Amino acid sequence: MTTLAPPPAPAQEGRRRAAAPPASRMRRLFTGAPEDPRWARPALWAILLLATALYAWNLSSVTGNTFYNAAVYSGTRSWKAFFFGALDSGSFITVDKPPFALWVMGLSARVFGYGTWQLTLPMVAVGTGSVALLYRLVKRDFGAVAGTIAALTLTLTPITVAITRDTNPDPVLVLLMLLGAAALLKAVRSGRTMPLVWSAVAIGFAFNTKMMQAYVVLPVFFVVYLWAANTSLGRRIRNLAVATVALVVSSAWWMVIVDLIPASDRPYIGGSTDNTVWDLVIGYNGFGRILGASSSVGSQGNGASFGGSSGIYRMFNDIMGGQISWLIPFAAIALVGALVLRGRAPRTDARRAALMLWGGWFVLHYLTFSLAEGTFHPYYVTAMAPGVAALSGAGGVMLYGALKERPAVGWGWVLPGAVAVSAVWAVVLLRRASGSGTVYTVAEVVVALAGAAAVLGLAAGRFTRRRRLIGLASLAAVVALLAGPAAYSVSTATTASTNGTNPTAGPSTGGGMGGGPGGGGMGGAPSGSGVGGGQSMGQPPTGTGSSSRSQAGRSAEGMGGDVSSAMITYLKKHQDGATWLVAVATDQTASSIILESGQPVISMGGWSGSDNAMTLAKLKSLVKSGKLHYVVVSSQGGGQGTDSAISTWVKAHGTAVSAYSGLYRLDASDVA
Repeated sequence: MTTLAPPPAPAQEGRRRAAAPPASRMRRLFTGAPEDPRWARPALWAILLLATALYAWNLSSVTGNTFYNAAVYSGTRSWKAFFFGALDSGSFITVDKPPFALWVMGLSARVFGYGTWQLTLPMVAVGTGSVALLYRLVKRDFGAVAGTIAALTLTLTPITVAITRDTNPDPVLVLLMLLGAAALLKAVRSGRTMPLVWSAVAIGFAFNTKMMQAYVVLPVFFVVYLWAANTSLGRRIRNLAVATVALVVSSAWWMVIVDLIPASDRPYIGGSTDNTVWDLVIGYNGFGRILGASSSVGSQGNGASFGGSSGIYRMFNDIMGGQISWLIPFAAIALVGALVLRGRAPRTDARRAALMLWGGWFVLHYLTFSLAEGTFHPYYVTAMAPGVAALSGAGGVMLYGALKERPAVGWGWVLPGAVAVSAVWAVVLLRRASGSGTVYTVAEVVVALAGAAAVLGLAAGRFTRRRRLIGLASLAAVVALLAGPAAYSVSTATTASTNGTNPTAGPSTGGGMGGGPGGGGMGGAPSGSGVGGGQSMGQPPTGTGSSSRSQAGRSAEGMGGDVSSAMITYLKKHQDGATWLVAVATDQTASSIILESGQPVISMGGWSGSDNAMTLAKLKSLVKSGKLHYVVVSSQGGGQGTDSAISTWVKAHGTAVSAYSGLYRLDASDVA
């Protein structure tokens, strides 16, 4: 197995690349570097094609997250809504995340028109890009075999397949974090300042995608550079100080601009308690996610979890196990073994620095997601997948080398043991899915047979020193470790649709909101929107069947009353020049109406109905100016605009539209 030889030294590799003419570099894009095995580049292209197929298969059936879909649509109708990440094109309230991922999807929608594939295409691109980037990073330090295994592992991570087929911001977050890692490793090797600055900028943009989640990797970034960078301690400290400034600027610029704009001239910041982005950062999207209901910072923090109870074993429970945990045992063993093998390497050793990076990436995400007591969705853990994948490739290759070179001192048992533990765990996960389809039963048999062959072959190879036997056993190990995730991933890609709010892979797990394939929401272009390239007015999104409009009507029910398609038709007919079609209680209701009608809709209470976005004084002002005529309230209580002063005032001064329960008409004459 000569392909497992270490890659060329960075300096030698750099000289080869510098000497290559442009035509030769373009050729290498398809054939690979001369020192690479001949199979390496074709294998990479095959993996990228597989990733693209899994992420893009039958995209017309994917509806995505209606909450973000509505915000993207609103951004195509108003540059103000685009910049702020407003839910509605009238810019009354923002979504509860910064807008970078919305900008990515929004630019696609502005170029190609609003529609299902226009929103999901950027996610497919960044997902496939993440696979390619991880391959490059792992290959540089550990060789083509390690890079190939890492890329294939990331491609087949079930939750990554599910979330990349959606319109949540997480795929963009992962790519930006990987770009930060790439720049960091370059800074470690060179000791120069600018790569470290670019690493900080990438994490800053990741912050503007999902706020504090982007910072999970920061501690290990700092430690790796401070320990391993190829320069003096003084320069390391100085460079980290410069990079910290770049991190703060690239993270805070949008937040500072928004918070400096008077509240009357911008949307309300959804999810905040005081209408500032800063409160959203440290509250709902910060300590609220970690501490849950116990958080004293921001009342929006809560304990709602769709991934099971918090605890160190959360990643292995019935909900999360099939999403991410397949190779966690192998990755953990590989990390420890690989670090021990590099224990006496020089401080600046590039391999150990990379192992520290990927190991820290994995461990920090594992602890954060396992112990978080706040709102937790299974798809968050896609951010952990690059760490697991990189360790599986890099650590696996290093354990393979130890088995061949040092079997007499005990290393010959580590790789077989790691394969055995993970294969047994894969069988357990697949048995949980028994009865959900023959694909899982077949995968269970494949894992059991390939796992047994791998463990026996590796153990026998330890004593016989037969390289061909060890090589074949290693291939069987790859099959055993990836057959289970592959079954989940293929099932997810070929399922008609996934739940846009809480996408998960594989069979239904009872994970709260949606849990597993199914569900969705409106993903097509709003009716009468005039935005080309999407679904037409009154037509169901492609591939979802004729029930789509009735589903949209059902999704607009709840705390703000029953908003049906017939009511939406009535509201559009009697809008009478108002900016907003109607005001409702929550984002969920508002987003469905926006996508059904193509008109701006006010969400008075944000995602949960508890935001203070609408006040009675503000409502009166909107009505008096003719910008709003209709409000939906409910007699059932709960949420903004229902049992509040607003609800009382609307019922006392508005005119009930008898045909539609909870709908009231308000005109300037109704305002005292």
